[in-house]
Amino acid sequence: MGVGVVERAGTRLVYVTAETIKAPQKASLDRRLLLMYQGLTRIIAATEPDEVAVEDLFFAKHVTGALKLAQARGVALLAGAEAGLPVASYAPALVKRTVAGRGRSDKSQVARLVGAILGLTELPGEDATDALAIAITHAQATRSALPIPGTRPKKKLSRR
Repeated sequence: MGVGVVERAGTRLVYVTAETIKAPQKASLDRRLLLMYQGLTRIIAATEPDEVAVEDLFFAKHVTGALKLAQARGVALLAGAEAGLPVASYAPALVKRTVAGRGRSDKSQVARLVGAILGLTELPGEDATDALAIAITHAQATRSALPIPGTRPKKKLSRR
């Protein structure tokens, strides 16, 4: 599960953190979900985001994979709700269109543009980069609510 946090600094977006929360493949599903939840709550506590954004589910070719993605997404929704944060959801095509200008852009193109937008010299792992793309999308979608100068900038936490 990828997690990415950005914040607004005027009209720019600034990288705060990104990581991939890993759970052992051989662990039971309930244990894996617990580890994801604990990782998310740790990051939420450390970064104190104002909002959370997640990726919408998409139709996967394999039902089992889609169910696991749905369960992980549920963990992210729960972590955000438990922290009292509003949670937004974005379709994968909208994330790609927002970051790369096309809804059918490939992952490498989106990743390069995430790095360029945030001024990163090195990208985090694939899932964390995807999460940063979701955070960027959410920041762009809510940009009309720019912070008042002199107030704390909004941080966006996203989960892929």
